[in-house]
Amino acid sequence: MSATVADRTDRASGEETYPPSRVAWGVTLLLTLAYMLSFVDRQIVNLLVDPIQADLQVSDTQISLLQGFAFIITYIVFSIPLGRMADRHSRKLIVAGGVLFWSLSTAACGLANSFRQLFIARAAVGMGEAALTPAAWSMMADYFPPERRSFPISVFLMGPYLGAGFSMILGGALMGMMSEMSTITIPLLGEFKPWQVTFIVVGAPGVLVALLFLRVLEPPRIKGQQKGEAAVPAAGTAPDSILAVLRSRAPVYAALLIGIPLLIIVLYGLQAWVPSYLVRNFGLSVQDAGLYYGTIALLSGSAGVLSGPVLGRWLAARNVSDYPLRLALFSALGVCPFLLVLAFTSQVEIALAAVVVASILVTMPLALAASTLQNITPGTMRGLIAGVYVVVTSGVGMGLGPTLIALCTDYIVQDRTQVGVSLAIVGISVASLSAVLFFRALKPYRAIVAAN
Repeated sequence: MSATVADRTDRASGEETYPPSRVAWGVTLLLTLAYMLSFVDRQIVNLLVDPIQADLQVSDTQISLLQGFAFIITYIVFSIPLGRMADRHSRKLIVAGGVLFWSLSTAACGLANSFRQLFIARAAVGMGEAALTPAAWSMMADYFPPERRSFPISVFLMGPYLGAGFSMILGGALMGMMSEMSTITIPLLGEFKPWQVTFIVVGAPGVLVALLFLRVLEPPRIKGQQKGEAAVPAAGTAPDSILAVLRSRAPVYAALLIGIPLLIIVLYGLQAWVPSYLVRNFGLSVQDAGLYYGTIALLSGSAGVLSGPVLGRWLAARNVSDYPLRLALFSALGVCPFLLVLAFTSQVEIALAAVVVASILVTMPLALAASTLQNITPGTMRGLIAGVYVVVTSGVGMGLGPTLIALCTDYIVQDRTQVGVSLAIVGISVASLSAVLFFRALKPYRAIVAAN
């Protein structure tokens, strides 16, 4: 298998070839598993809001800093350097090291006894998780030809929704099992609160996954433009070359690097606050809120991210050349009325239905956006641009999403039971801004496709 993977040149045609499908998909599934675990570790804090608040005496705004800012500050700082490392060094070792580091850091969250300690541990989780996405995208671009990339990337992008879903379901189940216990004794470590044990348990599986990556056969890097990729200006690694590529198609990069992150504010806002919304507004237990929202995140998020490429192929067959951005525009506009429902409904069934539809809509354009970004970017810049994408989507989405909603609840609505109103105010505002960017990019993107 290693010889097949390493031999990238078709001797008859002189063209570079791709690894066997079974190898490519095996690594893709392992990367998806890692991505899923990253979101289990990233999102588990969302289910533990009320227990953490009760033990550590922190406000909604402080909780939002643990959900977003503490994680994002290191995620942003390390994503671009690690993206550049992925362009030059072993991507599998970068991924393995990142998985091991963030998993141990998640377990360390369970050892925290103060807001400060928990903040530092969450920052360490962000540092480790910064390694995954740039390296993963770079690897998949070398495993699959351009015309086949959107589906494996969509499978990879199921990771967040699988992770968010399982973190809610499994975390809720763990909290339910330990609900009658005030403390739990772990041999050699001491006594812990149930929420602390939850952090320790969910961090453990990543150690095994990190070891599995050491056996991955990394694909050689493709050089030059491949069939199915949009023609791009020649690009080296110098800053002026990178800026020249970005300026050459600025409206499209703005849509992908600003519009998508604005839309992701809605996604992270839902993930961060829907469990508390269900507990506070409808009196659900933490266990039931985790089960309900976890199931929604698992199924709706996966359905949304997988449906994007399917709809894209359907539109492409009808000569809709700007379908990646057209679908993003539809999602941004379509999610707004369902966010409005959360502000006004008094029935939990209607609220859950609105969350289902909103989750599908907001995830629908993500796989196409990721594959489009790879296709319009030179091979020498893909790791870097993936790192930039990770920085802005996570920095804007995860960094601002939970905190904007918390600030709205604490200082504008001034009623912790009205989280639905905050979700609507923030979500509709940012979705509308993203729609403007997607609309402005439609014509320039059609020109790029026509020139290819």
